[in-house]
Amino acid sequence: MEVGGWHLLADDALLAQCEVQAHRASGPGGQHRNKAETAVRLVHLPSGVAAEGKDERSRTQNLRIALRRLREKLARRAHRPPPRHATRPTRASKERRLEAKKRAARKKALRRGFADRDGPR
Repeated sequence: MEVGGWHLLADDALLAQCEVQAHRASGPGGQHRNKAETAVRLVHLPSGVAAEGKDERSRTQNLRIALRRLREKLARRAHRPPPRHATRPTRASKERRLEAKKRAARKKALRRGFADRDGPR
């Protein structure tokens, strides 16, 4: 399988590449959350990406959530932005840039004490 296409695999094929770890989730929830090992962590072995599902009380629902999160992470890692192509500046942008440069040059000339470029005052 190519590196970028893992997120496109079927659920069973993706789970076959993962290590499934069940553990107790921490946080609010009281006795049930502290005793039941319903949280699921999926570690995708080829890429090392991990995702956790610990929102629900059911291990199967948490497995489904973790699988969805893992798929989203793998898709983000596989995304390659399209190449950018250099474009030429428009005539208007060239004119604006030159006008700004002329304005800055006039301002600096006034600072130097030259009212115009003929010579000192």
